[in-house]
Amino acid sequence: MSAHPSGPATTYQVGPVGRELARAAAAALHAPSVLNTQPWRWRIVHDAALLYADRRRRLATLDPTGRLLVLSCGAALHHACVTLAADGVEFEVYSQPHDDDPDLLAVVRYRGAAEPSPRVERMRRAIRSRRSDRRPFADRPVPDEVIERLCRAAQRTDARLQMVWARNLTDLAVAAGEAADAQLSDPRYRAELADWIRAPGEGCDGVPIDTLAPVGARPVPVRDFIAAGTAASISSRMDVTDRQARYGVVVTDGDGPLDWLTAGVTLSAVLLTATAEHLATSAMSDLVENEVARGTLRRMLGGVGYPAIGIRIGIPASAAALPRSPRRPAAEVVEVVADKVARPA
Repeated sequence: MSAHPSGPATTYQVGPVGRELARAAAAALHAPSVLNTQPWRWRIVHDAALLYADRRRRLATLDPTGRLLVLSCGAALHHACVTLAADGVEFEVYSQPHDDDPDLLAVVRYRGAAEPSPRVERMRRAIRSRRSDRRPFADRPVPDEVIERLCRAAQRTDARLQMVWARNLTDLAVAAGEAADAQLSDPRYRAELADWIRAPGEGCDGVPIDTLAPVGARPVPVRDFIAAGTAASISSRMDVTDRQARYGVVVTDGDGPLDWLTAGVTLSAVLLTATAEHLATSAMSDLVENEVARGTLRRMLGGVGYPAIGIRIGIPASAAALPRSPRRPAAEVVEVVADKVARPA
């Protein structure tokens, strides 16, 4: 008969801090991402949540540099931080903590308890209700004071929201047209776009057909899924105006991975604030996917800073709820490393 070893045995369990961080990482699954690729993964270790880029989900044609992938990860980072703050958690964020691991984008470290503010509680509620609304907006203007609140939300990050003046709408439309002309003429782009379009209820990522809208005659064109041959079931083009849509551009001071991550944080802050203000929004990444179009945007901005992504903002034309885009299971995205715990034998 073999003898049992004496002394404490080792078991593994996830403590309350790990569970708190894992809940925040799971909430980040609701963050917006380019074509709903959700290109991130989390690893929860002790008192830290590590955010990694998932390069396997990069769009090779649409996003060859990975700029929009990292931006999407920034939006997930902000969603997780909002969730922690609303849960009464104090934390610190370290961006790009290790130069030798470019996939490790940020570490969120637990620091204790904090008092949640009403602002972050409103933003946490907005996480669940936010949708990308590509439909034409109501023919009512967005109040200037609400736009100011969106700009202030961006100012709390290290990027900014530059609103497009009416006199610059032609330049914005030109940039959108340049992007469409270049992309729709590229069979690789059309094939990649088709790979990420989903039938309603299909899959756990990608863009469902029932969340798309006819392009129509808008002051600034939106991404044309129909011309790309990816959404034949969408009703035919309609005469829509979208005259009261407002447009903003997230602008960063630099154009490196840390700036892209920051731009995603800013995008999330603006979208959640807009949702809390009962506005509808949709991100316009097509404006920056093509370098010619991105150059047009930069000239429109006076050459100051780097345009990271566009945002379309307006008052929803319909109270009808939009379909929810699918999300990956948390078990595929969040890894929790259990702590060793010694117990008496």
